[in-house]
Formats: sequence, structure tokens, C-alpha cells
Amino acid sequence: LPYVPQVPPMALLGKVTASTFALERPRCVFDGLADASDTVWLAVAFANASAAFRNPLSRADVPLYKQLPTARSYMTLETAAAAYSCSAPSPSVLRVGGDTACRDQGRQDPCNGPLPSPGPYRVKFLLMGCRGPKAETRWSEPILLRRAVSPSTIDPAPARRGSAVVVIASILASLGAVLATAVLGALGAKVWGSLCHQDLGTDAFIRRSYRTHHIPLALPQLLPPGCRCSPPGLCRSAPQPPAPCQRI
Repeated sequence: LPYVPQVPPMALLGKVTASTFALERPRCVFDGLADASDTVWLAVAFANASAAFRNPLSRADVPLYKQLPTARSYMTLETAAAAYSCSAPSPSVLRVGGDTACRDQGRQDPCNGPLPSPGPYRVKFLLMGCRGPKAETRWSEPILLRRAVSPSTIDPAPARRGSAVVVIASILASLGAVLATAVLGALGAKVWGSLCHQDLGTDAFIRRSYRTHHIPLALPQLLPPGCRCSPPGLCRSAPQPPAPCQRI
């Protein structure tokens, strides 16, 4: 078949990891070729061993996952062909290497265990019936997994740069504290000066002379308009007529 398996092109979390990779589901690929009893297998091989892979003649001849280190290939993900039909409501991707229990269970059944090395790997889908293979897709392009970094190869320089960043942050924090202290001091001086100015105004008001409203005022003696007493002692109030005034 002309179909070529591939890793999904869209963004996908964990699309390729150190031991697994995602694969597009081959929908509508085997329609018209598969019977109800047929199954679809995924053949996984190291890229340099894919040309030597031979399709098994029956299910009993399927290469197992545990043989991958020596046989350089295995088959997994046995699925009913109907699950890949156009009308099947199935997920859009498959996960190769997602069964972590395969390493410990020791069973002979085909298993989808974690891939032991970065590869690269090639994969293809194989349609098998009761009498053996019926159809197959092309091999995929090489799929390279992520590589785990050895602790001995980690550059310690980032740690030193991290210490420098801590020192710079400490210096900036100290400068910030000094600046905050200076600002608070300036504000305190301004407030203190304002309070002192208000106290001076109050003292000046206290020293200012004034008369209270409850003290009766002594009304002055009114003189005839335009007159001036001469001599001054004659202008005191008396029962006798007032002294003659000299007109100015």
C-alpha cells in the first residue's frame, strides 16, 4: 500500500521521548481489504535492519518484543482491522513503547514495551488474516528518539552563573532598602518641618492681643463734634455744665 506511517506533524505533548513516540493512526487504509477476523500489526525495526525484516507467515511466527536486542525487530499493537476503518470512532494517534510493564511480566504475548535506545527506528503496518499477511504499508522514515544527557556531561557553569545571579539580586535588594530608607527620611523631614511651621503660627496667634467677648467694654465720653477741650482736665464729666470749648 502507498501509505507511509509518520509521527503526527501537529504539536503534541510527549510526541517523541527517550523511549516512546507517537504515530498517526492508519484510518481508512485497509478498508476493502480486511475481513472481520483480520488484524493489523505494527512492525518495529531498527532503521538499518528494516530491509532484512521478513513478514511472519502466521501469528505464531510474530517476533516478540523481548527479541528486539538480538533480532533487531519485533511486532506489536495487534488490533482488529475494523478499529482502523473510516467509520471507527478511535483516537487519532498511537503510542509506541507505552507499556512499561512489558519488561517485568516475562510473558510470550506480543508487548508494546519501552524502546531500549534512541534508534533510529522504522515502522510499518501489516494486515494479517488466518492464512498469513494480506497487505502492508511502506516503511516510515527513520524516527530518532530523544537522548538522555549523562550527568558527567552536564556543564557546571550554569550553577556558577546561578550564584552570580544570587549575588546581583542581593546587591539590588540592598540598594532598594537604602533607597527606601532615604525616601522615608526625606518624607519624615518634610512632615516634621510642616508641623514646626504650624507651631510657629500658633505661638504668633497666642502672643497677639485681643479682647474676649464676655468682658464689658468701657464706652468713651463723646465730645461735641469739632471741639477740643482746653485745658484737658475740664472735659471730665461733672454735674455742672461742660466747660466752654474752643473751636478749631
